[in-house]
Amino acid sequence: MFTGIIESFGTIQKITKEGTNVHFDLASVLAAELKIDQSLSHDGVCLTVVETKPESYRVTAIDETIQKTNLSQWEVGKKVNLERCMPANGRFDGHIVQGHVDQVGLVKNIIDQDGSWLFDIEYDSKNGNITVEKGSITINGTSLTCFNSGPGKFSVAIIPYTFEHTNFHQLKVGDKVNLEFDIIGKYIARIIHGYPKP
Repeated sequence: MFTGIIESFGTIQKITKEGTNVHFDLASVLAAELKIDQSLSHDGVCLTVVETKPESYRVTAIDETIQKTNLSQWEVGKKVNLERCMPANGRFDGHIVQGHVDQVGLVKNIIDQDGSWLFDIEYDSKNGNITVEKGSITINGTSLTCFNSGPGKFSVAIIPYTFEHTNFHQLKVGDKVNLEFDIIGKYIARIIHGYPKP
């Protein structure tokens, strides 16, 4: 389990395809502390560490993960938001984040508000996911608060610290982002509405 509070960046050094799997080698200051078989959130995607070195490590994504997230757009040199699992005695600074991306969203607009940035995000509402005003959302692994919530859309405000210490400073209009909706909201919506019709 994660909380959506980003610890550090990983920088993609190498991408290797093997069958339908893709191996990502990343450099990070966290590398020396990682262990094989450890879960680590990468832009909100929970991936397992399969190899470690003093200054880098490797994770592997299966085809299902590639298809359901923005990992297919990752390229060498990209900065990725990293968060290790929450320790049992840790503080809950964000919200409950599983590292299981629900769907990809699209950055529709970015407004520089002279001290903060407003990001408008759109997503396909046919999957049954929703946001609520002042509710929680995870974008690329970052725990944020929604507003301007509506069918298939919401906004978030990014303060300077978050802008600099996550990869929000790299995002551009038209970029795809990984979205994980609030787990409590997902269960309530499913109980009330059931599963969407195929």
